[in-house]
Amino acid sequence: MTEPITLRRGFWIALVATLQAAASPVTAVATLFLLCRAYGAEFSDFFMVLAVLVALLTALLPSKQENPATPPLLGTTLPLARRVIVRWFVIVGILLGIGFVTKYSEDFSRRVVLSWIVMTPALLILIELVLQEIMRRLLYDPSNRRRVVFAGCNEVSLALAGRISASKDLGLSVRGFFDDRCPERLGAPPTTRLLGPLPSLVSYVKRHHIDVIFVALPIRHVRRVTDLMDQLRDTTASIYYVPDIFVFDLIQARTGELLGIPVVAMCETPFYGYRGVVKRMTDIAFASAVLLVAAPLMILIALMVRATSPGPALFRQRRYGMDGREITVYKFRTMTVLEDGARVTQAKRDDVRVTRVGRFLRRYSLDELPQLINVLQGHMSLVGPRPHAVAHNEEYRKVIKGYMLRHKVPPGITGLAQINGCRGETVRVEEMQQRVNYDLEYLRKWSPLLDLKILLLTVFKLVGDQKAY
Repeated sequence: MTEPITLRRGFWIALVATLQAAASPVTAVATLFLLCRAYGAEFSDFFMVLAVLVALLTALLPSKQENPATPPLLGTTLPLARRVIVRWFVIVGILLGIGFVTKYSEDFSRRVVLSWIVMTPALLILIELVLQEIMRRLLYDPSNRRRVVFAGCNEVSLALAGRISASKDLGLSVRGFFDDRCPERLGAPPTTRLLGPLPSLVSYVKRHHIDVIFVALPIRHVRRVTDLMDQLRDTTASIYYVPDIFVFDLIQARTGELLGIPVVAMCETPFYGYRGVVKRMTDIAFASAVLLVAAPLMILIALMVRATSPGPALFRQRRYGMDGREITVYKFRTMTVLEDGARVTQAKRDDVRVTRVGRFLRRYSLDELPQLINVLQGHMSLVGPRPHAVAHNEEYRKVIKGYMLRHKVPPGITGLAQINGCRGETVRVEEMQQRVNYDLEYLRKWSPLLDLKILLLTVFKLVGDQKAY
């Protein structure tokens, strides 16, 4: 199954999936440790070795399902319990075999081991049922369903749409098809919902906030597909081609299959599935640590801003976040104005609107500290494309191809563009184009190490940057 489509439905779904994968080894080891404590037995080196072995076995031994076509979250309690018990006693059998061969079985407390063998599967069943129910509720929450349309109505797209509609656990909702041919020429079933010709696809995607587009045009129409991809760059929709093709400027391209039909992710967020968990956990840990350390400084800055000029300490401005959704970004107020309308004037060098305290804050990027709150809210990340005012977004998306693709990831406090000198006022469109190029490069090459590199370079390059005014 293609991971980006099925797993990228929010941080919490990916987190629960991670917990499901870790539940067995963690439960088995934790139960063994707690039973040693309860019975007053020493958690000796022998128990340490047993803990390592059981963790490896529970993590590596596959959990076989009654019917591989049925997702585990749809199973009933009895099959799940049977599966857990069978798997657990296979593991116990392997451990007993190892103990018999090595002659170390006599070094363990029989009371601890027997209690552990009996209690662990009961706890595993309970924990898996709880996580399964949490996952079920998340997946079937209407707010998690991704809206899908097809570009091209043919045998392949109709088959894939039918399978998606029959698989409710995917969290995908098919809205219809776009094709230039009339219903009579298509020969599609009467229930097929044709939304219009292909030229109307882009406007429909924007109006109805479509999340996923499957391009199912024949490969001989490669030029038409390329043109369609160019037009869709002004949206935040994830785009997949059916079947595979590699002639485009792709972002996080991956091949895979969805319900038995091959697809290619042509434009997708890098933070799908477990990658999203890694990114979010890193953001929470770093942002919490910095906020804790910087709290006294932030209080002092807020007092200075209020004391030296009229107005609030914090400046709030509407900007675009993940998938082009509007968010409110926090900064320390550095100007005498609070612009957030249809027209927002960029700060210039020696701008008379900047206060004395504000000039110092902007010089050392201290005005950005409140955005750590945005990070904890999940609206921003530590690293990513810088968010622009809504007015600027609407201006530049019209003149820069692919501008909106930068919203496939959460906006960041710092980014690849900023450490490469793209900061300050953008007088010419070419300057913004350069920023967008770096943002798209970040999407293509993202890794945790790249984020760490950008954070380190931010400290050395941006603090006191001459373009910070």
